[in-house]
Amino acid sequence: MAEIRLSGRPASSGFAEGQLYVLPDKRVSRAPTGDPDLEAKALRNAIILASEALADLATTADGDAADMLGFQVAMLEDDALSEMAFAAIAEGKPADIAWRHSMDQEIEAYRSADDEYFRARSADLEDIRDNVLDMLSGGTSAAPPPPGAILIARDLQPSRFLGIDWSKGGAILLSEGSPTSHVAMLARARGVPMIVGLGELPRSADGIALIDGGSGQAILSPERQSLDQFITRRAEDDNLSARAEKLLLKDAMTKTGEAVTILINVADPLELDVISPDLCDGIGLVRTEFLFSEDGSFPDEEAQYRVYRRLVEWASGRPVTIRTLDAGGDKPIKNLTIDGESNPFLGVRGIRLSLIRTDLFRIQLRALSRAASHGPIKIMAPMVTIPSELATVRRMMAEEFEGLKAKGIAAALPPIGIMVEVPAAALAMDLFDADFFSIGSNDLTQYVTAAGRDIGSVADLADPRHPAVLRLIAMIATQGKKMQREVSLCGDAGGDPALIPLLLHAGIRCLSMAPSMVARAKLIISETSLSGDVVTP
Repeated sequence: MAEIRLSGRPASSGFAEGQLYVLPDKRVSRAPTGDPDLEAKALRNAIILASEALADLATTADGDAADMLGFQVAMLEDDALSEMAFAAIAEGKPADIAWRHSMDQEIEAYRSADDEYFRARSADLEDIRDNVLDMLSGGTSAAPPPPGAILIARDLQPSRFLGIDWSKGGAILLSEGSPTSHVAMLARARGVPMIVGLGELPRSADGIALIDGGSGQAILSPERQSLDQFITRRAEDDNLSARAEKLLLKDAMTKTGEAVTILINVADPLELDVISPDLCDGIGLVRTEFLFSEDGSFPDEEAQYRVYRRLVEWASGRPVTIRTLDAGGDKPIKNLTIDGESNPFLGVRGIRLSLIRTDLFRIQLRALSRAASHGPIKIMAPMVTIPSELATVRRMMAEEFEGLKAKGIAAALPPIGIMVEVPAAALAMDLFDADFFSIGSNDLTQYVTAAGRDIGSVADLADPRHPAVLRLIAMIATQGKKMQREVSLCGDAGGDPALIPLLLHAGIRCLSMAPSMVARAKLIISETSLSGDVVTP
């Protein structure tokens, strides 16, 4: 096969070289029994087996991966999902055909929905469909790809990604997909290079492929010159990584001498077991959604207190910013979030939900207040839109603190800030009595550009480099300076090497990111010269 050069959207950076492997669709090969009762029993058993397999996979996952799998398990346990399939079986359809037909209709409804949340979840439904079909065929329809392979597919579902062994390397090439999809988040977390939106891809694999995930470039069946150039670029990148590693435990400083605070994002405290606190200046974002079980049970005060205290002790005197429960939108929680909203991203999510479920919110505030007696905790409220929401949080926090103190329980009154992710808050920051501000770049970009972050067809629009987004970030930084309040940025943009210089020029001096991004971020910062003036595009 002649050399083929492909260009798509970067979803996960890194270099990879390996054998091409076309990921086959999961196919069902089974003989129908002709008995509706037996067909219904087969589908029922397949749903149970698929649910159990996903639940087992969830026990080895953490953070976003566990959330995704939990959502799929909850969907499979909902009888409404299979109602149409069982009705078709009763009319004489084989189980596999009935299930595929009903799920394809459901998937298409999600894809064509006006609601971006439902469109984003269509990949999860594809995953659910294929897992049940796999179980109907005996669970043997899709052999795992060889170690280190370069996978080619139309799209890739989260559970299939998690079922592949990436320890020997490999990469992903998708004809569709989005850089902000769930599987892209998993690929970045595991260091698997990934390119999406490549369009038409070969249907058969022949030869090797060279992948540059950072630039979105792939070369299939490369010629000698292309291979030599790839080896050179990869060596240069390895050199950058080695240089970055030397800065890992050093303070971040620009080339012109400006100090930059580096914080880390934490989705699960277990991540900290293999991380030294010396690599950062503290924790800029703790996602507390991990505390809420997929079975619909809620953590009590003592369980939350122990987790928060552990975070404080790990930080060893450095500040720990804990975001109150940010459920809703693309993070539904059983028995808590509201089902059936026409647009969950614009509905009851974040602090809006907490101020409705004050029983649960007060438990979290008490646990935070108790943990704050052990070190510098900061409380951050998500999705704040109007000043009265922050005022209510302050009042409730003060009441819980006073209640603990009256009982002789050690507690402290921590600083309270807000995430700036709603344009209304960004444009009226001066009205908020916040102790600090943290820009949530993912949602801020989504709301400013009116482009869902999980929708491949508008992924080019949901770009934090959009001049409107950068100008708004610069406005936030300037307003924070006027108010003498710390402004940080804790979204994905905070660790993006291409975005860091733009954020610094916009006036941001505090970045929070995934721990794996810290070394490269410090290197980029050290090579960035600043004039001292805020620059807006």
